[in-house]
Amino acid sequence: MFSGKEDFKQAFSERLETKLGKNAKTATEVDAYRALGSLLQDKINKNWLRTDQEYKKNQNKQVYYFSMEFLIGRLLGSNLLNMQVLKVVEEGLRDLGLSLSALEEKENDAGLGNGGLGRLAACFLDSLATLGLAGHGYGLRYKYGMFHQQLVDGSQLELPDNWLAQEFVWEVRRPEETIEVRFGGKVSPIKDSLGSLYFDHRDYEQLQAVPYDVPVVGYNNETVNTLRLWSAEPSAEDIIAKASLKDDFGNFLDHRRSLTSITEFLYPDDSNEEGKELRLKQEYFLVSSGVQSAVRSFDELGLPLSTFSNQVALHINDTHPALVIPELMRVLMDEKGLGWEKAWDLTQASVSYTNHTTLSEALESWPIELVQRLLPRIFMIIVEINERFCQSLWKTYPGDFDRIASLAIVADGQVKMAHLAIVGSHSVNGVAQLHTEILKKREMKSFYKSFPSRFNNKTNGITHRRWLMHANEPLAKSITEAIGNDWIEQPGHLQDLLQKKNDNAFLDQLYDIKQQNKEDVAAWVKQTEGITIDPLSIYDVHIKRLHGYKRQLLNALHIMYLYNQIKLNRSFTIQPRTFFFAAKAAPSYYFAKKVIKLIDTIAGVVNNDPDVNDQMKVVFLPNYSVSTAERIIPAANVSEQISLASKEASGTGNMKLMLNGALTIGTMDGANVEIHELVGDDNIYTFGLSSEEVLEYDHNKLYSSQAVYETDERIRHTLNQLIHYSPFSKGENVFEELYHHLVTHNDEFFVLKDFADYAAAQQRISQDYQAKRQWSVKSLINIAHSGTFSSDRTIQQYATEIWRIQPAKTLKV
Repeated sequence: MFSGKEDFKQAFSERLETKLGKNAKTATEVDAYRALGSLLQDKINKNWLRTDQEYKKNQNKQVYYFSMEFLIGRLLGSNLLNMQVLKVVEEGLRDLGLSLSALEEKENDAGLGNGGLGRLAACFLDSLATLGLAGHGYGLRYKYGMFHQQLVDGSQLELPDNWLAQEFVWEVRRPEETIEVRFGGKVSPIKDSLGSLYFDHRDYEQLQAVPYDVPVVGYNNETVNTLRLWSAEPSAEDIIAKASLKDDFGNFLDHRRSLTSITEFLYPDDSNEEGKELRLKQEYFLVSSGVQSAVRSFDELGLPLSTFSNQVALHINDTHPALVIPELMRVLMDEKGLGWEKAWDLTQASVSYTNHTTLSEALESWPIELVQRLLPRIFMIIVEINERFCQSLWKTYPGDFDRIASLAIVADGQVKMAHLAIVGSHSVNGVAQLHTEILKKREMKSFYKSFPSRFNNKTNGITHRRWLMHANEPLAKSITEAIGNDWIEQPGHLQDLLQKKNDNAFLDQLYDIKQQNKEDVAAWVKQTEGITIDPLSIYDVHIKRLHGYKRQLLNALHIMYLYNQIKLNRSFTIQPRTFFFAAKAAPSYYFAKKVIKLIDTIAGVVNNDPDVNDQMKVVFLPNYSVSTAERIIPAANVSEQISLASKEASGTGNMKLMLNGALTIGTMDGANVEIHELVGDDNIYTFGLSSEEVLEYDHNKLYSSQAVYETDERIRHTLNQLIHYSPFSKGENVFEELYHHLVTHNDEFFVLKDFADYAAAQQRISQDYQAKRQWSVKSLINIAHSGTFSSDRTIQQYATEIWRIQPAKTLKV
């Protein structure tokens, strides 16, 4: 790409002049970032075009990965890494008086996702490109991300996340590939003169889906795939025509604004009817534009429609894009003229579905009235799918009304999206071994009995290059010096590190790298939050979406307990520890917001009490993002993965932290189970109820949090501080709801039941950490086994077992 540092410096200086009319001395850091991004994009575009041409020439099967989230983070550093020019650029910029890290800070985190679902999708796209596989993402180009989080008096304040306020240098707008999407109106079946049935759709609202393409650069190869983000834009002709009919030109802008709101915000508040309608519109807008685009690309091949499923795979990431199924049926029947049976066979053979939850309440459903009004033709197709499916069940289970009702797609006034996704696809996968078993044995037991061959497991993965080579360059360099660089493209080779378990010099190097990362975080926290923390303390990290089942509350109560112990018994000491939290609570999730308030209150008490703050500090990092994670994960000693067993489908934060040498404290839940299998009892701190025990408690209703409260003095004293005068409540009732959630309302996520075991596990951590060399051995063992959780492995399994695709042979891989 660049022959060397001097070649880069010349190209960069010329780009500053031609694009911005500046030079390295007069350019701001934002200028330099824009110029560098533009220069790289030119280089990327050549391989992007070539990749697309090769796919078409070879008629490679294309995978389209539909997801409401793609949490891609910043792209400058990862693109430089994957293009193998990071060092050249870094050194060249330094010669010009610029800092690459400073330029990276000028790129906004793309507001295209919120949590693990979206970050997983981003990792998958990275691995698809790196493995030379023809796989692309379909998402929405949200103008604003979920929200920018600030804490005001300890409470979460949601501000607009205007991530597009400055130029997003990586995207390319492609108006020539605009798709039309319809909402509402009336659909009437009509027979033509030959007796063929077709459907007349009138009085609909029409939007334009304009694609913005973002290149996905493979590592050390010439593959560049595409993340296509759809933006809702009104058709001027359509708006003018409607205004003319109503003589209402004065409301032109209001109507335009109502249409563009579809891609305005990530996850609009769906606690009211207006928000529900907008959310459903978002989902169909993504699905319709994506399906039509995929079919259009297939048409360009000039192949018979009967080969569609041999050329196209449509993957549904959770239930949000489940309308892919009826939309593809609509296109194949209404636009391509296929009959039901042929269209259904192609649809099932093309579509696959990943489930991401064991929580019944998280399985989407929509009111019949809403779907029928907003998507009349789609609703007709869903009803027909349901009728035919229920008829097939009747033949298998005659007279079993309860079973058929429980499996129906349309029932109890709702359209059940998970049911639709299962019935309309050829593959249904969970995302960890335990999760998949729970789906088969509990949440989707009846479906599994009906379609046993359709269910399979694909344990999640992360792109180890982004989360180690980019986020923790010193550790990556040390690993390469120790075992060579095969691990970069074959992460299983990280196991070669096990030969270093008795190498004291290498173990000391691991410790020193971790310590330097901790010092860097301490300086950053001091600068951004004004909190002084001890780099020699244990960095205990709990960073993930805030939800009851993830049990940030358990962690918070344990910190209160430790505080009480130090205050009540001056001889009681702990291994110094800094507790890090970072999380966003959904705007309408009242309970989660209360937990944030509690954590912030605990931080205020602990950090300002000289009796304890030499032993413990609490830091809540606001506005959690990919870039924040890239700072904190390399410095972590302890990884908090403490969800209630059976509730977390997989987790990926556990994998990122493991990869960077943190030790997990966790329940036997999600992928924690597989981490435990790899590293063994001595290198992970497990605690708490098993998934079987939780399910048994749920089934028999035998758990009594009141009984735990009354018999455990530690718990009783800690919880009473929430409602009685204490340093945490100060006599106010601000945390009364949390107390009643745990005691009066029987502690939905078994926080009190697992408290004692959690405290014991934390005590073991404090003891073990004092043996620094042995702790480094444990850390090394975790790093060595983390290659199993590379998204390269996961994607290879998807490619082989679900999508049936092979690498493009003419591309360098």
